[in-house]
Amino acid sequence: MGKIKQKIHETISNKEEIRQLIQLLSNIDDSKSFALGVVVGRLYNAFYYQTKRILNREPTEFEFTEFLEFVKSKKSDLEDLW
Repeated sequence: MGKIKQKIHETISNKEEIRQLIQLLSNIDDSKSFALGVVVGRLYNAFYYQTKRILNREPTEFEFTEFLEFVKSKKSDLEDLW
């Protein structure tokens, strides 16, 4: 989970990049949901590829459940990006 925590910190630190991406694609309905999707997509990508790269395997169901719970616990932080 250390890498995921690091990725959340990186994501929160890169608010301006995320805002620019959201603004570029803001014509999509419900931009707040879209924005959260972008952030969660970045985190999922980090989770999945770090597991494959570091552990040389697919994430287990338990690890994915842990990831979901972790993201859920950080939801308010992630929603504050915009």
